[in-house]
Amino acid sequence: MIKKSLKPDRVKPVEMDRAFKTAWFAKEAPKAKITDEALCHAIRQVMQGQSDDLGGGVYKKRLNDNMHRSIIIAKAGQHWIYVYLYAKKDRENIAPNELAAFKKLAKNYGSASDIKIAALLNDKELLEICHDN
Repeated sequence: MIKKSLKPDRVKPVEMDRAFKTAWFAKEAPKAKITDEALCHAIRQVMQGQSDDLGGGVYKKRLNDNMHRSIIIAKAGQHWIYVYLYAKKDRENIAPNELAAFKKLAKNYGSASDIKIAALLNDKELLEICHDN
């Protein structure tokens, strides 16, 4: 005889995509006149594949009428984090060693628990954007 569990299966709620920016990025974006609204629009484009996938959870997205580039890392396609910003006029691309460092950072964020993400938010190391969209 097979026993049926009286407890219903627990179903995890589907977590919506969340977008963040690092404290460093939050300081640099206003200098380039890039608003959170523009970042949210851009992150939706990244989610639709409209960006350069650099591999290892690292993406490059053009911002501000193609005047700036952002580096975004993804955590399992659910958390998107703006980590770096540069002007196209200052440099064409990131260096291979920088890409390797961003991939390592993406891996670290990828293994971060929700508790760790909450702690980073609490410590203001990450700032959530797009949470009302």
